[in-house]
Amino acid sequence: MWPRSPTTYLLASSTGESTTMDAAGLAPVVVSADGARGGQFVGFRLADQTYVFRIERIQEIVIPTALARVPDVPAYIEGVTNLRGTIVPIINLRLLFGLEAKPADAETRTVVVNVAARTLGCTVDSVTRVMRIAAEQIHAAPDTVATSGRSFIEGFARIGDELHIVLDVESLLDPAKLEMVHRMGMTQFDG
Repeated sequence: MWPRSPTTYLLASSTGESTTMDAAGLAPVVVSADGARGGQFVGFRLADQTYVFRIERIQEIVIPTALARVPDVPAYIEGVTNLRGTIVPIINLRLLFGLEAKPADAETRTVVVNVAARTLGCTVDSVTRVMRIAAEQIHAAPDTVATSGRSFIEGFARIGDELHIVLDVESLLDPAKLEMVHRMGMTQFDG
């Protein structure tokens, strides 16, 4: 469990080990023979599922603050917030994935990510932990997963008894693909 104070958690990812570093030099990256990349990840929950983002994509994790609502945007865009002078759009991943809305509570967090030249916030039910996942623990999405969905699912990782979905942040939060991701989520969870 993450401490509740202070409200901002800066994630340091240098380990001191002699390993290959990612392009930004932030997190160790291990690549398996089949091209899967291991490294450090941050886990978070949406409903009953655990997802992970690569730590090198995360700027920080914050407790949600007041938002300015923006008219005429999809419901999954909660609004924008001012994060130390930067206007950051906030995307509710529950709504993006077509899950039922849930009021914010003491566990709700905003994961602030950097994608290309953009900074975005992702509202999640809770942040679970920082974890190291070896490349051989990450398995490609099976062919039975919709082809379009596989573009933002990097793979699946089994940690103990839990199956974590490894999300490709850059593909998932690409503004040109957000509506497609939302439509797929609505189709998957309908009925």
